[in-house]
Amino acid sequence: MKTYKNLFEQIISPENLFIAWERFKKGKRNKRDVAKFEFDLERNIFKLHRDLKGKKYRHGPYFSFYIRDPKVRHIHKATVRDRVLHHAMFRILNIIFEPTFIPTAFSCRVGKGAHKGVRKAAKMLRTVSKNNTCSCYVLKCDVKKFFDSIDQRLLIHILEKRIKDENTRWLLREIIESYPNVVNERERESTAPRKKGVPIGNLTSQLFANVYMNEFDQYVKHVLRVQYYARYTDDFVIIADSQEYLLKLLPLLQAFLKKRLGLRLHPDKVFIRSYHQGIDFLGYGMLPHHIVLRTKTKRRMLRKLRGRAGEYALGGITEQTLRATLQSYLGVISHANARRLRDDVLNEFWFWRGE
Repeated sequence: MKTYKNLFEQIISPENLFIAWERFKKGKRNKRDVAKFEFDLERNIFKLHRDLKGKKYRHGPYFSFYIRDPKVRHIHKATVRDRVLHHAMFRILNIIFEPTFIPTAFSCRVGKGAHKGVRKAAKMLRTVSKNNTCSCYVLKCDVKKFFDSIDQRLLIHILEKRIKDENTRWLLREIIESYPNVVNERERESTAPRKKGVPIGNLTSQLFANVYMNEFDQYVKHVLRVQYYARYTDDFVIIADSQEYLLKLLPLLQAFLKKRLGLRLHPDKVFIRSYHQGIDFLGYGMLPHHIVLRTKTKRRMLRKLRGRAGEYALGGITEQTLRATLQSYLGVISHANARRLRDDVLNEFWFWRGE
C-alpha cells in the first residue's frame, strides 16, 4: 500500500488555497458571507495560511438547517473560511484515494455520477438476464442514517493507513472532530462514547464517505467476489441470476457493515426483486424494456421548475439561470423513456417565459 508523508505543505500553500477559493465561489458570489470574504480576499487567504502553518487553526461552528430533497435532510453549513479549506484538502487528498476506489462506486467522483450509475446498472441487468431471456434478481439496500453513523475514530484510522504526515493527520482530526457529537442512547451511557457523524454540507464529507464505504466495496468485490455490484454513497445493488444466492449474501453484508463499520441497513429499504418487477435505483425505475423516472422524482422536478420560474417572474433570477435549471432537468429526463414528461417540462418553461 502506497503511503504519503509530505501533504501538509501542499494543502496549506497559498496557491492551493487560492485555487480552492476559485472552485468554491462558483455559483455563490451573490451570497452575503461569500461576498464579505471576497471583499478582503488576500488578507483572509493569507491569514488562513498562517493559522494552518502555525497549527493555530480551529474549525468554526456550523449553521444548521433542513432541506427536503425529497426526504428531509439535516444540513450543517460551515463558515466560508472553513469551506475554502475543505476544497483545498479535497483537491490534494482526492488524488490519493481516487485510484483505490472500485470502478462501480459512482458517488461524488469525476467522470462518474448518478446517471452513469444508472446506465451501468442497466447494462448489468441486461448481461445477467441475457437480454431479458433468463432469470435475473436484484438485491437493493440502503444504509440507515449513513452520514450520522460514520464512526469518526474509525474514519480517521482508515485515512491514516495511507497518510503518514502528522501535520495532515492533525488537520484531518480537526475537521472530522469539528462535527457535533452524535451518539445513540446506549453509547451515551458508556464511559467513553464514540464520536459519530460527518456533516452532509462539507465537501470533505463526500470524500470521507467514499473512503469509509470503500472498505465495504473491497469486501464485496474481493472477499465475497460479487461480480455485479454498483454503489452510490450508501445506496447499492447486487445483481445475480439466483434469488437464493442473494438471500445467502445478505446476512454476510449486514454482518460486515455492523462489525467493521458500525453501520446498519435500513430495514424498510432492503429487498430482493425480479428484474421483471422493476428495479428502483437512484431515482429511476429500471424495467426490461425501458427506464422510467419515479413518480416522486417527476413531481419534485415540476414543482422545483415552477418555483424557479416564479423567481424569474419576480426578477429574482436571470433568464440564463432559469435556462440552466431547465437544461439540468432535461438532462435527467434524457436518461429515461419520458417523452411526455419532457414535453410537460418544456411547456412549463415556455408558459412562464410568456411564449
